[in-house]
Amino acid sequence: MRVGVPTEIKDNENRVGMVPATVHELCDAGHEVFIEAGAGFGSGITDEEYESAGAQLLPAAADVWDRAEMIVKVKEPLPREYSLIRSDHVLFTYFHFAASRELTEAMIERGATCLAYETLEDSRGHLPLLTPMSEVAGRMAVQEGAKYLEKPMMGRGILIGGVPGVEPANVVILGGGVVGTNAAKVAAGLGGNVFILDINLERLRYLDDIMPANVKTVMSNVVHIREMVENADLLIGAVLLPGGKAPTLVPREYLATMKTGAVIVDVAVDQGGCVETVRPTTHSDPTFVVDGVVHYCVANMPGAVGRTSTYALTNATGPWAVRIANMGVRAAVGGSSEVATAANVTAGRVTYRAVAETFGMEYTPVEKAL
Repeated sequence: MRVGVPTEIKDNENRVGMVPATVHELCDAGHEVFIEAGAGFGSGITDEEYESAGAQLLPAAADVWDRAEMIVKVKEPLPREYSLIRSDHVLFTYFHFAASRELTEAMIERGATCLAYETLEDSRGHLPLLTPMSEVAGRMAVQEGAKYLEKPMMGRGILIGGVPGVEPANVVILGGGVVGTNAAKVAAGLGGNVFILDINLERLRYLDDIMPANVKTVMSNVVHIREMVENADLLIGAVLLPGGKAPTLVPREYLATMKTGAVIVDVAVDQGGCVETVRPTTHSDPTFVVDGVVHYCVANMPGAVGRTSTYALTNATGPWAVRIANMGVRAAVGGSSEVATAANVTAGRVTYRAVAETFGMEYTPVEKAL
């Protein structure tokens, strides 16, 4: 198979879809790998490293798209890439379709096979390609939240851990999954007064066992969310419905109860967000203020730490890319229940139920689409 890796073009997206080790494995298996020149620079990977691993460097993204059968990326295609996509392409990347009807309709029109990292389930029902970036985003949520709590950033002027004689910040985390757990670890390590909410009582019991004493677990319901939001200095959205739009847990009316200069970091923004007032922002223009509350809603947070994120991501995605290339896409999707869970749009049809339900579109089982 001919596999291509273009440079990511989303604002300050420093990740790259493949590292030299995966290139080497693909080439050893008899595949051709085409890398756009400079694609790895944001992650500290040189063109020479890719060439040494066996890749062929091409000068422009259009060349990569033209030569490749399978495109391995990090983020969803942007509008200026749509015209490069052919019906015989296999795209393997994060899509987060439920956050964008425009993207969904564009991929239906192009007719490509769209395999989404975020919905691929392994044999245990886990989401192995979503986990590493959830770990990064969860840790970064506290890092960014701490920065924007500073007064020059329009925050309350609060140090998360406080100091002797001055109480720490209240950090409220909505969701006790991978993002929420990693956020809680970092916030607790900084000395914050941390509250983590989830609807799964067994998960809360687990978190109560493993977290330090400054992390409290709270059952998630309308009453508790409202109380927690009112007292929050930093509110982190960390909810997930695999492949679907995140539920709105914090309506705009709740913001009126929040402290002026409080900060919201909604990691779920790439799935539509769990706070009603969020909208995607960029690393170049990361925040906006609504009702006195600072919103940080960068949809590709891990792109800011490109080297860490690229290696964390490709540790997980690399073996799957090799597997798909070795099997061929039809055999991989049709013969592997795991790869089939990644097929969100196939041959012009929506083949992931949560995406179809989000937009009221017809759902087609992937085996029928094939």
